[in-house]
Parts: sequence; C-alpha cells; structure tokens
Amino acid sequence: MASSRSFEVKKIGSWVDFVRLVRLCPNLLVSQLLTFLLLTSCFTLPATDSFAQNKMEYTNPILAGFYPDPSVCRVGGDYYLVNSTFAYYPGIPVFHSRDLVNWKLIGYVIEGKGVESRYDTLGVSRGIFAPAIRYHDGLFYVTCTFVDAGGNFVCTAKNPAGPWSKPVWLPQVSGIDPSLFFDDNGKAYLIYNSVPPEGKPLYEGHRTIRMRGFDTERLRVNDDERILVNGGTDIEEKPVWIEGPHIFKVEGYYYLICAQGGTAENHSEVVFRSKSIAGPFVPYKDNPILTQRDLEPDRKNPITCTGHADFVETQYGTWWAVFLGCQPYPPYGKDYYNTGRETFLAPVTWEDGWPTIIPHGHEVAYHYPYPLPRDDNFTGIPHGGDIEYTDNFDSDTLNLNWEFLRAPHEKWYSLTEQPGCIAIKVRPETVSDKMNPSFIGRRQQNAFSSASAAIDFWPKVENEKAGLLVFQNETHYYFLCKSTENNGPVIQLFRSDEHDGHLVLLASDGFWSEHGVGEVFLKVELHGDLYSFLWSVDPGFGWHRFKDSVDAAFLSTKVAGGFVGCMYSLYATSLGKPSENTAYFNWFKYKGINESDIK
Repeated sequence: MASSRSFEVKKIGSWVDFVRLVRLCPNLLVSQLLTFLLLTSCFTLPATDSFAQNKMEYTNPILAGFYPDPSVCRVGGDYYLVNSTFAYYPGIPVFHSRDLVNWKLIGYVIEGKGVESRYDTLGVSRGIFAPAIRYHDGLFYVTCTFVDAGGNFVCTAKNPAGPWSKPVWLPQVSGIDPSLFFDDNGKAYLIYNSVPPEGKPLYEGHRTIRMRGFDTERLRVNDDERILVNGGTDIEEKPVWIEGPHIFKVEGYYYLICAQGGTAENHSEVVFRSKSIAGPFVPYKDNPILTQRDLEPDRKNPITCTGHADFVETQYGTWWAVFLGCQPYPPYGKDYYNTGRETFLAPVTWEDGWPTIIPHGHEVAYHYPYPLPRDDNFTGIPHGGDIEYTDNFDSDTLNLNWEFLRAPHEKWYSLTEQPGCIAIKVRPETVSDKMNPSFIGRRQQNAFSSASAAIDFWPKVENEKAGLLVFQNETHYYFLCKSTENNGPVIQLFRSDEHDGHLVLLASDGFWSEHGVGEVFLKVELHGDLYSFLWSVDPGFGWHRFKDSVDAAFLSTKVAGGFVGCMYSLYATSLGKPSENTAYFNWFKYKGINESDIK
C-alpha cells in the first residue's frame, strides 16, 4: 500500500530510470510514457517505501554455492523456493523470503519418513533431481524425482517449514523433473521430461515433454498422457535434453517454459505457448529466452550454463525468474568452477505476449534493482553476496544449513555430549564409499573464500583421522586432518586418488606442544584456482602455511564431473577399521567474497 508521506519529484536520468517508470506504471502505453517524457524532464510519484527500495540493488547469485534447479512459488507476500540436493541429506531445502533476495532456510521436504535406506549406495550426483514447489487451495505440493531410488513422487504440507508428508510415488510417470500446474477451472496437471515417442530416439539427447492429468485427492496421475513437445523448439535442428518444464497461464495463454541444451555451457531456457492446455504448443520465434552460450567465454567474471528457470509473479504484477548458473574463476575461458550450479534472479520482460529473461547477446547481471521492498526484518544467514558466519555449536540442535552425505542410519554426532562443541564419532566409513560417513558439510559458496575449524582430538592409531574436508565427489577431494605418526601428533594433507578415491599424502607436519593432545586449528583458503592449507596451535600468534598453491581445478565440475558443488566438511574416519574414538569440533567459520567484487 502506498505511503501517506509527501510527494517527491524524481528526475529521469537514464534508460534504467525509464524502465523503472514503465514497471511502476504498467497500465500506461509506452507511447504515452515517451510523449510524457518529451514534454517534461521530471515526473511526480508518491515517495512510497516500495519506490525508494527499488533504487537499491541486490547481488547475484541469490543462493550462492551448490543450489541448482530452483523452483519458486508465492503465497500472498511470501515466497518459497526449493533446490536439488542429489545424495545429500536432508533432501530438498525449503527457503522463505519476503523480497525474493534474502532467503532463510526453514526446513526440508525429505527428512526421516523411512527413506534413509534409499540413499545407500547412491553416487553423490544421483538421488534428488529438480524439485518443483506449488501452492493450491491451502496446500503446498513438491514434486520431484529420486533417481536410482524410487523414481517420481509428490509430497504435501500445510506449512512449508514442515512437516511434509511421506513421498507418494508415481510409478506411471516415466522420466524426470515433474511439475504441477493448477488450472483456473479446478483441474490439475503433471508436466515432466520423458522418453522419445515409442522409446525410439532420433538422435542422442532426444527427449519429450509430456503431461498427465493429476488427481489432487488421491495424489496420483490419470492415464491420459499427452506429448506436448517432441525434441524441443525445432526437432529438425536436433535440440537436446528438453527438461525442467513448468506451465503458467497469462491472459488466456498457457505458457510452457523448459530448459534445453544440457546443463553445461550450451544450457538455455525456451518458451512455448498455446490457447489450450492440450496444445499445440508453439515455440517463440526468438528462443532462447535465456542463455549465455553466445558470449565470449573468456569475458571477465562470467556467468555461464544458465537455464532451468521458474517464473513467479509478484503481488505488484511484475514477473521474475529464478534460474541456475555457474561462476567460473580465472582463467575464465577454461570454465572451471567449484561452487557448482547456483540460483540467480532476474526480471522477466514481456513483448507481444512473450516473456524474455535475458535478451540475446546480453550478460546476466550481478546487480539488479530490488524486485520488492527489502525485508529489513530478515534475520537469517546470508546466502548471497559477501558471506560470513560462525557456528559455535552452542545449541542442542544442528543448524539447518549443515547436511550429511547420504542419510545416517545412526546418531553418530552429539551437540550435548560436550556443550559448546559438536562431537563426531570416528567411524570406519570413508567419503570414497557410497554409504554415510562421519561427514557434516556446508557449501563452498564463493570462489574466493576460507573455512576454518577448531578441533580437539587425540588419535590413538595412525588410521584415525579427523579434520576439514573439501569435498566434490568420491574421487575428488582434499583432506586436512590431525592424526598420529610414531606415537606423536601430526597434521596431514591428503588428496584423493582420482580413480579409486584412496588417500594420497601431499604433506605432513609433526609437532609437539601442550596443545598436542588438545585443540588444534585448521584452515582452508581458496583463491580462485588455488587452495592453501594452514594450521595453528594458536591463531592469535598466526597461522602456519602448511601447503600453498594446491590445484583447485582438481575439484572443479569440469574435471571431477557430476552435478554438485564443493562442500567444506567436518569429517572423521578410521579408514575401514573399528574405532571407539571421538573428535570434538569447537567452532566452524566461513568467509567468502562474491565473484563480482574481485577486481
């Protein structure tokens, strides 16, 4: 609602100001606005809080680090967003925001519910793929695919923070990326990526977008499957990997948006529309509506791999898109990034009844005007821009932002055994195995960042190790740890063998002090393409630079493969042998700088 404060005179000084005026006056014709601007050099508007806040800018990505495949919905003035989590547990984080920029993690869709065993033996890039969140008639719905562990499912909740229902499986749906659409006539539909017609691909990457009716009472699909898109925007050009579909309705048209081109540099978002939900869906002549593949790969601070979008209309009638993208670090042309696929936000513009996110040849910007009045009451941990936080483990519950590698079958950590720290049992499982190790991780959210921890741990035998892990997948990680050699404490740095994941020793430091049986401090620094590993017995007297110039590209998606990003993790292992030992982590600190701030 507009403020009752006095009017202000605002001067048009740039094209950006004009665009803002168009957004503020959506019912005026552009010709009327242009005539107005020619007749006068200023305009008068109520000095509303909304207008004042729109002069502020936010920083992309809004969810930094490994937060791919975003889906968003609005309920009144509240926004909710979910992401893929693959083999990490709990699955499908649910974020809440009131301004589309500042997001607070409020819960998870997949936690407990008897699904823990489904995570066993999954590779880190398998599991939870591309959830979609929708709201209808007092109920939230999340549809998703549990790859290699059950297929497609739907969960529901009255409160998006949970509890969520147990997954209701949809065995009739063959494919991935299911998304619900609720029509204004009361009917519901499930849209998803599926196999080519009759299961016979005409080329590699040939897929279809299909639709079935959906029974909201019984939470199951009807049998009336229909192909909406075969191949992609133009099957004669052999488009690949049409996926991530969402349908929404505007002024009598049904719009179908999809990702196309795969998840790497050729990724894009395309749009179709139809007057009927059953089709035919006609592709936009100016597709794609989002891509960065037509830009120079060695441009400064690039954002690449953009696609897999979802749209949301604000309560003020403006449209915005969330989508995934990646941030390579120098040398930019090699497309190395360790942070994985992240969540970005950009405005949607409409022309002749078609939406566009980023015009052809234009870069996704790191900074846009705020889409809504900024939520000055936001109290969550920042997930975008420059990020800094400390966890002192002074609560009896684990912060929601920590995740496990696959689902635990037992409680092997404690926040109450020794108040003010987290106690982690040293267990035989390793991160190279496809089970649940003693691993608690948080995302590496910036290409220029550091993570540090205080650890109180006395290893009894040489196979007992605990410390900080930088983890990409089962065969690509670095492990900075405390262990023992020749009955004395030692700091070790390992790299994984890229074939079998076994530990390869890079450096070792023996030491002895009154801290030898107590607290030691470990630190990892990332400077774009290089890691540094440090340790100390007292950071007040400085850090020992244990190993500098360690190859970061070894943990990049380009080298390691897969769909995830790196995790900074607290990790303890006895390398396959039984152990009764425990490692105590007294705090964990993270600090990161947004890529666009690096000059």
